Amino acid sequence: MQRAVRFLGLAAMAAVAAGLAGCATSYVVDNNVQSYAKAPIPPGATYRFERLPSQQANDAAQTDLESLAEPSLAAAGLRRDDANARYAVQVSARSQLELSPWADPWFDGPGWGPGWGPRWGVGLGYGRPGWYGGGWWGPGALPPNQTWYGREVSIVMRSLPDRQVVYETHARNDGPYPDTRRILPVMFHAALQGFPNPPQAVRRVDVTVETKPQTITPAASAPQAGTPAPSAQPAAPARP
Repeated sequence: MQRAVRFLGLAAMAAVAAGLAGCATSYVVDNNVQSYAKAPIPPGATYRFERLPSQQANDAAQTDLESLAEPSLAAAGLRRDDANARYAVQVSARSQLELSPWADPWFDGPGWGPGWGPRWGVGLGYGRPGWYGGGWWGPGALPPNQTWYGREVSIVMRSLPDRQVVYETHARNDGPYPDTRRILPVMFHAALQGFPNPPQAVRRVDVTVETKPQTITPAASAPQAGTPAPSAQPAAPARP
């Protein structure tokens, strides 16, 4: 009986994976978002990127990350102007390989069975050790049907020249999609939902990603008042 249940579970997961890879043209990235606004930010405010020492040490990776965040900052009504910036913006992200919550604990592949558990790895980071960058954990870190990705992004804005934090926002997502370069821009977009006057509570923001061509479209139709050029909307209360 246990073997039959396990077989059915693995068959269902394989069918889902085949659907995602074969015929699906879009998927939804659900994000838990929390934002903090400390001071008014005028529309069209100018900004420049700033970096922590650890981010300066990984210049190429941080430049790449900033390029992924910049379209979402523009969609929120901010304008990059390094020479005449009114705000400094610091962006960070991390991506961590995790064990799928749907994993079969009795998967009898290499290294699995009684006493199983998540296997962790270290990658080159944008922000600090363990934060997403150019490094991955290598093939075979987890069996193919057990892999899961936990990701977080954050944006911190400081006014210039006093360097007071005026806005902070974080987005968290976990799921089976391996394409981090496609997912991170979506998460930055979700993190800026409601800017510059976001809801105070943790909320869920769903964003639909079209796989062909690559675009970001809102998962809900009604825009929130006061949100510049929104393309992501809160969907439901955040998961605990």
